[in-house]
Amino acid sequence: MATNALPELTIDELAREAGMTVRNVRAYRSRGLLPPPELRGRKGYYGRRHLARLELVQELRERGFNLEAIAQILDRDPDESLREVLDFTRDALTPAASEEPERVSGRVFAERWGDQLTPEVVRRAQRLGFVRRTGEDEWEIRSPRLDRASTALSELGVPVEVALEVGMELKRHARAVARAYVELFAEHVWEPFERAGEPHEEWPKVREALARLRPLAGESLIAVFNVEMAAAVEDALEKALAAMRER
Repeated sequence: MATNALPELTIDELAREAGMTVRNVRAYRSRGLLPPPELRGRKGYYGRRHLARLELVQELRERGFNLEAIAQILDRDPDESLREVLDFTRDALTPAASEEPERVSGRVFAERWGDQLTPEVVRRAQRLGFVRRTGEDEWEIRSPRLDRASTALSELGVPVEVALEVGMELKRHARAVARAYVELFAEHVWEPFERAGEPHEEWPKVREALARLRPLAGESLIAVFNVEMAAAVEDALEKALAAMRER
């Protein structure tokens, strides 16, 4: 696109640069998501700030935000902060782990779990978000690491439906931990930044705090788990030994 400071794009060129239709551009403009073009005579021209807006709208739409929520984001932030908003949003919504989902056929599922793979088990795994159907006979395992853990439990004699119950319990606890750390970020990082008027020069610090938050939450969770696991094993062992002595 043109690097000139003046808006140089027609609506057709803007739509092409943004990878969308002219109709979508007009729809976003009519909803106030896009600033009006600069008029020269009877023709409107668009520039980099318009493209940045469309970039942000597309990003947020892909992440599941509705147009009303997007409008609120755009209303809160000046044009010069759009790049920071876009980068921050991308950082916030990108999964922290680098784990890639695995796609397998229904045959692979059947071979892996055998008679345990009942329709009810499949439905529960889908409801929990552990797997999802992506084709006629294709499934996506959202977390291969979690799937391997379930397979290992099965090899130890734990039925798959019980492994799913454990997974559901883990999900509840993980959600609670995630919310606790997000609340810490909101209270001690974001809200002071917001009260200060969201100064442009403070955006890097906010993004750095977010980047440090997620691994810190994971490390803390593992650390607490290790302490609690050791205590649980010790308690179970003491009870087992006491029962053996009584016999």
